[in-house]
Amino acid sequence: MNKFLTLTLLFLAIISCKTPEARRPVSVKTGSFIDASVERNKKLNAKEQATIKKLMAKEKKDYIASKSGFWYYYNTKVDIDSLKTPEFGDIIKYDYDVKTLNGSVIYSKDDIKKKTYAMDREELFTGLREGLKLMKTGETVTFLFPSQKAYGYYGDENKIGTNIPLICKVTVHSISENQSH
Repeated sequence: MNKFLTLTLLFLAIISCKTPEARRPVSVKTGSFIDASVERNKKLNAKEQATIKKLMAKEKKDYIASKSGFWYYYNTKVDIDSLKTPEFGDIIKYDYDVKTLNGSVIYSKDDIKKKTYAMDREELFTGLREGLKLMKTGETVTFLFPSQKAYGYYGDENKIGTNIPLICKVTVHSISENQSH
């Protein structure tokens, strides 16, 4: 009986020394969330582009497509060669209003007041920052920003919701050259 007990214990000791095996996931979907997100964003972008193009066709304005992915036209254009567009660090005084694509006012110029912005040194939503780079003192430009150039997924956490394309009418009052050039 003693031999049987010893052999059983020895057998159990050998079996129990086996290294643990990693548990495999039931299913592997590498990047499925990212892939779904990319598809959702492509559909959203296509829908916004179609809506913006319909609006431009209806308005019959001379819209210009920017290299940055938004559209604009000049309400007031300044053709004075001595005036320049802003460069890094230049101080811009401007005002603007914000509307939805159907023309509903989100923020008026009175709500926002005149702003001062140091070019590329302060936070500003992408479309407006890139739009200001195209403008000279005295110009007024209307921009059509798809949501990814406006406030994107998060909105402004106030009046602008998720994925809202915007119309912004911007007037530049002055551009002061950066003194540290």
